[in-house]
Amino acid sequence: MPSTGLDPHLVRERFPALASGDVFFDGPGGSQMPAEVIDAMVAYMRGSNANLGGAFRTSEESDEVLERGRAAAADFTGSEPEEIAFGANMTTLNFQLAHAVARTLEPGDEIVVTDLDHDANVSPWLLVAADHDLVVREAPIRAEDGTLDAEALESLLGERTRVVAFTLASNALGSVTDAGRIAAAAARAGALAWADAVHLAPHRRLRRAELGIHVLLCSPYKFFGPHLGVAAIERSLAERLPADRVRPAAEWPPGHRFETGTQSHEAIAGATAAVDYLRSLGHGDLDAAFEGIRDHEESLSRRFLEGAAELPGLDLYGIADPARARERTPTFCFNLGDGDPRAVAAALGERGIYVWDGDYYALAPMRALGLSERGAVRAGFLHYTTEDEVDRLLVALGELAG
Repeated sequence: MPSTGLDPHLVRERFPALASGDVFFDGPGGSQMPAEVIDAMVAYMRGSNANLGGAFRTSEESDEVLERGRAAAADFTGSEPEEIAFGANMTTLNFQLAHAVARTLEPGDEIVVTDLDHDANVSPWLLVAADHDLVVREAPIRAEDGTLDAEALESLLGERTRVVAFTLASNALGSVTDAGRIAAAAARAGALAWADAVHLAPHRRLRRAELGIHVLLCSPYKFFGPHLGVAAIERSLAERLPADRVRPAAEWPPGHRFETGTQSHEAIAGATAAVDYLRSLGHGDLDAAFEGIRDHEESLSRRFLEGAAELPGLDLYGIADPARARERTPTFCFNLGDGDPRAVAAALGERGIYVWDGDYYALAPMRALGLSERGAVRAGFLHYTTEDEVDRLLVALGELAG
């Protein structure tokens, strides 16, 4: 496997938005797009815009766009093209798939969710549980470092457990879970391993099949593509789940059965270009690309954590030890003393530093940390983030703390 030393300054030349000089630390809510992604979407709309299945050029080209998109999404998620379903977004796909699974369950069957998750992998299960008289159990996090208590999760699994829904990384705290351990525990219980990969996708290589995950969901707009949702559904599960679809779709490949209506072809073209972009960072190899991304981002994490420890009044939630940078993504949740998170975010915005504030739909982690009412500031780095930008954030926080 070729290796790569990622140079963020060279990478940044490919992102038009980064030329503004502003600092984009809002990546956990949505990344910027390289020029090739934008160009791919525009090219499709200008020259190939048509529906599928027609006996003419633009329709045939649209068929090819979908075929290439499924292949790219499969490679990116560690799945097969026939297991891929596109949708409006991850949340919509998850609601749809959760309803499909619930129709196969019996009253009293159990679903395990975690207190580390975004609500998009919690609310669907709460709703179907109410509809089908199911039981939802919640695995806690460790408040001291914002990590999932895997032992507590395992203790919740039993003979009635049917789904273990968990995140691969927290969009609020950056904590990375032991997906292999959780999937193995689900397998021992005879349950489905159901993973939200949205936050992890731009930071680490996804390996659905290798890890034994039955359903993996992600969003291309978090990994340098357009607004779109992707579900990778293990073939045998996709074949047996009931799918709400129009009758002509009955004979579609397993994963495709969960696509309702005409998809956003231009977004799929952009998502394909985003995967191609990531491959280019590893000289055509996604494994090498993510090796370089991980090394660079861990260096940024250590730099921020070391600097944050010197800032008076900064309360950091989650893993704070620079030596544990490999256990987290470069996403940081914090407050400055008694400062209002929105006011802190606005003050940073005035300095050209874009961060998020609130709960980021991570209701369970915020509740576990006692932040439900107040919320917190969130700054997230990506592979195009530079050391100078990290330092710029630390200086600004120091000024605000002072």
